[in-house]
Amino acid sequence: MFLGYYEHSIDEKGRMTIPVRYRELLLDGAFITQGFDQNLVVMPSPNFEKMYAKVNTMSMTNPAARQLKRLIFAHADRVELDKAGRLLIPQFLRDSGKLASTAIIVGVGDNFEIWNPELWEKKDLSLQNSEENPELFANLDLSMDLA
Repeated sequence: MFLGYYEHSIDEKGRMTIPVRYRELLLDGAFITQGFDQNLVVMPSPNFEKMYAKVNTMSMTNPAARQLKRLIFAHADRVELDKAGRLLIPQFLRDSGKLASTAIIVGVGDNFEIWNPELWEKKDLSLQNSEENPELFANLDLSMDLA
């Protein structure tokens, strides 16, 4: 599971060191794509392939499904870690994520996100807003069947 958040630098070639605890989850390779919040999403290959299979069942006559396919797949690339544990972020994705020399890596369970530090700070402040959260999360079922 990808947990926590980290700040890492991005070198002039677009390489960023991935936290050691994440690396073992990426041994089979990964895919990087544009996220939904001006961020990037990195998924281990098995997770990306499951998502691909699900998205591919959507009707191509549905305009929202076509837009989703374009967003995810037109902005995706297969990536692997180098021997130093770095991930090369393609230039077109660095541009869409507004990434320069520093990024925030955010674990979100089955995958992780890469954020511009200023955009992450705004998002994190919003997440910490205890007045907004009850309304935002009210319809999400987090109950656990412990039987």
